Amino acid sequence: MKRYIFLIFTILVFSLLKAEIQKPNVVIIFIDDMGYGDVGFNGATGPKTPNLDQMANEGTIFSDFYVGCAVCSGSRTSLLTGAHYQRLSMNAVLFPQSTKGLHPEEQTIANMLKDNGYKTGCVGKWHLGHLPPCLPTFQGFDTYYGVPYSNDMWIDPANKLAKDLIVREGLTRKEVEAGHKKRNWVPLMRGEEIIEYPANQKTLTKRYTEESIKFIKKNKDNPFFLYLAHTMVHLPLAVSTEFENRTDRLIWDAIEEVDWSVGEVLKEIKSLKIDKETLVIFTSDNGAAVGTSLPLRAKKGSVYDGGIREPTVMWWPGKIPAGEKCKEVAATIDLLPTLAKLCGGKLSGRKIDGKNIWPLMSGNTDATSPHKNYVLMHGPGTVRSGKWKFYPWQEGKGGKRHEKANNPSPEPVQLYDTVDDIGETKNLASQYPNIVKQMQIAYDSHLVEIKANKRPAQEMKRPANKASATRPFIKKKKK
Repeated sequence: MKRYIFLIFTILVFSLLKAEIQKPNVVIIFIDDMGYGDVGFNGATGPKTPNLDQMANEGTIFSDFYVGCAVCSGSRTSLLTGAHYQRLSMNAVLFPQSTKGLHPEEQTIANMLKDNGYKTGCVGKWHLGHLPPCLPTFQGFDTYYGVPYSNDMWIDPANKLAKDLIVREGLTRKEVEAGHKKRNWVPLMRGEEIIEYPANQKTLTKRYTEESIKFIKKNKDNPFFLYLAHTMVHLPLAVSTEFENRTDRLIWDAIEEVDWSVGEVLKEIKSLKIDKETLVIFTSDNGAAVGTSLPLRAKKGSVYDGGIREPTVMWWPGKIPAGEKCKEVAATIDLLPTLAKLCGGKLSGRKIDGKNIWPLMSGNTDATSPHKNYVLMHGPGTVRSGKWKFYPWQEGKGGKRHEKANNPSPEPVQLYDTVDDIGETKNLASQYPNIVKQMQIAYDSHLVEIKANKRPAQEMKRPANKASATRPFIKKKKK
């Protein structure tokens, strides 16, 4: 009898331990240039986003979720490493002629999860270095399929061409080998080779989706991490035949195709019956370039909220509350430490800036933001603390055309109440000098700490005999 009781006890303990250390699948869907107001759950009236709206109904909206940069490469650095891009000596935007990229010694989400037994796949836009050793396969990803940077750029002749390279637009392989370059003609890669040039951008959203579904199907019986970073809705906009002229604006067509993609991924996860063990996070890399960031102020490139506060949903049936909204400040830098805690992964020990936000994601009613001050050094800089947003510079001096107000405040700094004034229209700096002082100290301290503890970026390996990757000349049209 005692032996029987002991056996039952052992089985129960083992079952509890197994449940405790169960590793969830992780899918991060990162859109390019989608604004806060481009989705239905944030009030969009132009494009229809039924799949994202359903995801929001089944998950939790994070209404005050920030990225680490108002443009491409800096934002992706912060997402994958949990560190501000300045800490890692990364540029805000990399180009095909850039010589440095993300250092492979930095821990990414993919590194951390791969070391913990995960299969890891990257699909879509990378933009953290287009040559070895900065490509995804050097940064913890088992597989890569996508465009190595923004779709308005050009090919670097230094990239390796696949033997079965598909050459389009009337070009020949010899022309590509000789160093052909043209703006908006970008390569499609698999692994570390170019497989198509120029990439057919009309089909990218569809092909990224198909590639992602293949990865999910292949790895459904193992814990997996899928990083799906869409090229759209970055300029130049392009959509597949099925989504052409669905609306009267190309940007809305592109948004609707991205929404379709999200729906296809979620549908596949549900059909495979792995939804209760899969965490899906949807967000964007920065504010709108073509669409809208309303009701927030400004757009892409700005550190006003319209440039860095993103449409965000987190979905995990049974683990993340359905139909809820989290108004606490959180950010992409928080994903690495959160996933390490959630998936049983081990952090490298290198200094990062993110915090564990699982208490917020799981709907803990007592949970608050782990960031007393969320500080960004990008551009002229900003600080978010609770409901307050601070700028250590005078309104109208930010350098972005779309930032300027009709009657800019003469105050030397800016302070806004983002709860009562989501559009950041009323500068309250003169009314709350103590808050201004506290936030200025936080900003200054952050700058000192980051500058004192910078780590190097990685020099990319470029063959000496390859043609230059400098920007191709654009012929001006005759008037």
